[in-house]
Amino acid sequence: MGSEDKSIPENSIILIIEDESHLRQGLADFLARRGFQVYTAEDGAKALRCLEEVPVDLILTDMKMKGIADLPLIDALVEKSPDSQIVIMTAYGTVKEAVEAMKRGVYDYLTKPLNLDELLLCLKKAIEKKRLCQEVRSLRQELQSRYCFGNIIGKSRKMQDIYNKIQKVAETNATVLILGESGTGKEMVARAIHFNSKRREGPFITLTCASVPDSLLASELFGYERGAFTGAYTRKLGRFETANRGTLFIDDIADIGPAVQISLLRFLQDREFERVGGNETIKADVRILAASNRDIFEEVKKGKFRDDLYYRLNVFPIYLPPLRERKEDIPMLAEHFVKKYSKENKKEIKGLTTEAMLLLMSYTWPGNVRELEHLIERAVIMVEGPRIDSAQFLPHIVRVDGIQQEHVFGANLRLSENFKHIEKYLIARALEEAHGNRTLAAEMLGITYRALRYKMKKYGFDRVEIPKEE
Repeated sequence: MGSEDKSIPENSIILIIEDESHLRQGLADFLARRGFQVYTAEDGAKALRCLEEVPVDLILTDMKMKGIADLPLIDALVEKSPDSQIVIMTAYGTVKEAVEAMKRGVYDYLTKPLNLDELLLCLKKAIEKKRLCQEVRSLRQELQSRYCFGNIIGKSRKMQDIYNKIQKVAETNATVLILGESGTGKEMVARAIHFNSKRREGPFITLTCASVPDSLLASELFGYERGAFTGAYTRKLGRFETANRGTLFIDDIADIGPAVQISLLRFLQDREFERVGGNETIKADVRILAASNRDIFEEVKKGKFRDDLYYRLNVFPIYLPPLRERKEDIPMLAEHFVKKYSKENKKEIKGLTTEAMLLLMSYTWPGNVRELEHLIERAVIMVEGPRIDSAQFLPHIVRVDGIQQEHVFGANLRLSENFKHIEKYLIARALEEAHGNRTLAAEMLGITYRALRYKMKKYGFDRVEIPKEE
């Protein structure tokens, strides 16, 4: 071999942990000539101190030092430097110890006496693995920043349009009307608007009109004076006063009655109101964000909602599409909820099987994102293995409220509607399992490399569409 191996990335850093000084120095000299930046340590304590000071790419360590099996050292190395790839050396070569070490985070193992060509090849592969892990992490961070707005998640064109609207309207004081079916995330959009606005330091107050009797709605919104009605023993501030200099989110606004509609219209016009049972006119600096799962314009045409109030509320409308209209967002949403509830339930669940994901993508989701979240939470609680399979979802998806669904995976599946989503997911899964190797991914899919390149360009993803945990 030459004095420097050009295939080794420049400034790749390796830490050699070996208690035999001659072997340690020989390996250091050999790897330094091949382009590595080399650090050495004769025991675990010095190695851990080195990792505190140096960002190491690779760790080459003896499996047994001073006659002691050192699995605890492996655990310490993984914890101290989780991004480093670890290769172990052992004179014994026992499969049991090697497998146990690899379960703990080791990349590979070599037996002594070392074959230097084999060592160099192993280290090159470990560097490539680290690079791929960094790319996956970078892609995940890009996906988080590009496809998330607060807790609103999605990469579909419709969701990108919503992110753009949120960003623009958040900078203003305009009244926003958020429309969409139940479970689409209307309150999350309202929170995203508030916490990206100049009012972010002020209160974010919510009121769900459907949960309050119409007779009490005025007092909830505007407050009341002592003695205003039976049981009013003290003055109570309403939501408008508590939301002063902040944002008031009024959900299910189509449910408010005529009297409250008039009071709300007055506030939107003049920014003032009176408490129930009071005469004092109160001004409040409050931004109104309203939401409804009903078509308010239809309520206007029926005479159930004031047209002047509707136009005051509908200054900047945002429509949230149902989940069935943005199925390409389901893998990202599912991954997000798996991570969330795995952490809450102290479980290590890597994700969903292909069959489970296809089942989720073939379902119509009448309960939208909220239904998906609750289904994932239940599956995380129930599952025993590292991945959630379709069996966790079938009882719920096949039958909801006793009614057979039309678009369940394996029953009345319409390929024209679902094939592109299925194909995209399978390509992403193959790339994921092949660690970004397109040739291997094409073999797994049973298509040519050229066909894979065409489909990747068609669906617009780079190396990995659905990142997985390292």
